[in-house]
Amino acid sequence: MRTPYFSSSKPSTPSHNSSSPHTFCETLMAETIENAELIIKKWDLDSSSASTTSYNRVANLFRDNPLEAKQLLNAVNDLQHAMQFVIKDSSSSKLLVRAHNLMQIAIKRLQKEFYTILSGSRYFLDSETVSSRSSRSSTATLSSLSDEDEVSEETNNSEIEKVSEVVMADLKSIADCMIGAGYGRECVKIYKLNRKSVIDETLYYLGIEKLSSSQVQKMDWELLEIKIKNWLSAVKIAVTTLFHGERILCDYVFSASDNIRESCFSEIAKDGGLSLFLFPEMVAKYKKLSLEKMFRVLDVYDAICELWVKIELIFSFDSMEVVKSQAMISLVKLSDAARAMLSEFESAVQKDTSKAVPGGGVHPLTRYVMNYLVYLGDYSDAISEIIVDLPISLQPSWPESYYLSMTTEDGDSPPSIVALRLAWLVLVLLCKLDGKAQIYKDAALSYLFLSNNLNYIISKVQESNLKLLLGSDWILKHEKKVKEYMSKYERMGWNKVLMSLPENLTIEISSMEVKQRFSKFNSSFEEVYRKQSSWVILDQKLRDQVKVSLANKLVPRYRTFYEKHIRELVRNVTGMESIVRFAPDDLQNYLSDLFHGANVSVSSMGWSGTSSPSVSTSMSSSSRSR
Repeated sequence: MRTPYFSSSKPSTPSHNSSSPHTFCETLMAETIENAELIIKKWDLDSSSASTTSYNRVANLFRDNPLEAKQLLNAVNDLQHAMQFVIKDSSSSKLLVRAHNLMQIAIKRLQKEFYTILSGSRYFLDSETVSSRSSRSSTATLSSLSDEDEVSEETNNSEIEKVSEVVMADLKSIADCMIGAGYGRECVKIYKLNRKSVIDETLYYLGIEKLSSSQVQKMDWELLEIKIKNWLSAVKIAVTTLFHGERILCDYVFSASDNIRESCFSEIAKDGGLSLFLFPEMVAKYKKLSLEKMFRVLDVYDAICELWVKIELIFSFDSMEVVKSQAMISLVKLSDAARAMLSEFESAVQKDTSKAVPGGGVHPLTRYVMNYLVYLGDYSDAISEIIVDLPISLQPSWPESYYLSMTTEDGDSPPSIVALRLAWLVLVLLCKLDGKAQIYKDAALSYLFLSNNLNYIISKVQESNLKLLLGSDWILKHEKKVKEYMSKYERMGWNKVLMSLPENLTIEISSMEVKQRFSKFNSSFEEVYRKQSSWVILDQKLRDQVKVSLANKLVPRYRTFYEKHIRELVRNVTGMESIVRFAPDDLQNYLSDLFHGANVSVSSMGWSGTSSPSVSTSMSSSSRSR
């Protein structure tokens, strides 16, 4: 262990009479000055002597000659201790002047070295390197923040990190020495100028601009959206890497003084932090916000929320409260803007006056609302915080059981506030669709319309995050509702056709009644087919289900009636082709053509008084089979 140049303990062999404390202190002071002078003057920046010129040419003493650098620091520390000791016993000692002059020389050199290390080692002091270093070191105050930023390429970065550790250690040793000698202000001044420029330049390259509120208000949305996207890309880097790294570096270098490290970090980071978190507030206050722009607002809100823990830790000093306050103000303003747009969205759905679509297809309002809700479902965390105290006003006609029966995907926990809000908005849409369904003059088409739209709503839920939010119970309940709608459609749309056949197919009826039944079936089937040829079911699965259901209800009954009476008609009736227009297999083919939304002309199906080829072929086959 190094023997100090000056010690408060009594030396074993004093060179002067030890009976006088004053003389003893001055003697030790003189010895300390002599020892320190050998080191300090060696690195005197202002010396022009040949013996010191070569030393002064060393650009980076701490890098090029670390042993000499350590000796210089030790000399300054010893000199400071000696000066403090002598001041207590002999404040008028002339040796203090000499020691002070030496101290000035040493501090000047240390200032130069501190500046040289800071300005020449920016690559090794970049925030990412400092942050990653802290994840493996317990010496930094905020080391726990960098766990998720841990560098995976250990081999590639090990050398850089080693140099970074040496550079940081050198800065800390100089700062400790200067602060201990009473020159902390000079050290901090150099640090602030250098590191503030690092923060300002990095934010500039990240695209963080200092914009005024009026500048933002005058922007077209296209330009503002570009800046929002850029901010979203930059904010995580700025918080988790830039400010995080600068806080760690500042804490480490100035660990000797809590007051200094706080004031230093505040000086270098406050302006940048305010610029970073002022922009979201301007976005929230943008006067041209509309429903379609809500998701950009939620993106910004979500970004701040995700970083909030780190923001609080990084800007934890009292002097940095203004930065945290600005971030919180932005969150509040963004929340207010999102709540207003969500209320506007609900109101817009309720006030929609668009008419029903031809053919009973999926209404544009349904597509718009569900696409909107799918996006909202992706922001469930942000939405839950925004709407936590936003009430849901149940209309008298809308049952509370709609909410009480909801369960989450696991079937146990109650629905979240987001799930309730989304279910509410779906209910608002469904009630609006009920109103639009009443516009159709045909009741069957009304139910087909409701089936199409509710089925589309369910499919959007199942394909998105809404499935997890609304839960399986919600889906099953509404799938059951689709089946009810389709059952009513079939009954109202095809009951006339089914009723044209005898209710009991086994009983014997007269030839006249047989002809009447066939005629009635022909006309009713043609009428329903003509009407429904322009109706549409967009979902292929639902379309196939309906076709199979109709075929199962219609074709077997008609086949039984057909096969029971066709031979008698062929044998006894002249012009039978005009009476029996459809063979059983034809019905299946005709049904398969339905629900594509394309009108089919009557003449193209042989309904102009001539028999269709398929019917004629079927009857010929029946004759041969006899």
